[in-house]
Amino acid sequence: MNKGKTVVKKTINKNSNMKADNFSQKKTKKMTTSIRFKRPRTLKLKKNPKCPKILKSCYKKTLDKYGIIKYPLTSEKAMKKIEEINTLVFICDKRADKRKIKKSVKSLFDIKCAKVNVLNRLNGDKKAYVRLSKDHDALEVANKIGIL
Repeated sequence: MNKGKTVVKKTINKNSNMKADNFSQKKTKKMTTSIRFKRPRTLKLKKNPKCPKILKSCYKKTLDKYGIIKYPLTSEKAMKKIEEINTLVFICDKRADKRKIKKSVKSLFDIKCAKVNVLNRLNGDKKAYVRLSKDHDALEVANKIGIL
């Protein structure tokens, strides 16, 4: 029986020596031959915000006829358009399109539009050139609105 125990110990010692030899060897890295740099994958931690994210949908204003048109423009260029081309100039919300502008002008001022041209300004607003139909005069409408 003693012989069996000693044999087991010797085999364990041999195995342990082999394991130690394996750890002492350094692993060689494979040489990269790719032209492109591959970014190493680093540790990605979960986001832990201090306060909950505020939804933008809570603050989104709905576009109704009063929200689409902000105010009429009263510059010299706009006055020239009123007198010569029968056109009113309005500053509108940037999300409004031509059809919405046409509808809101019709409902707010009771005038029929022939055509609407739109220009996006650098400050984020939208300028709308509203050409009135031949039935309406832009000077009269401007007086009624309070531009002149």
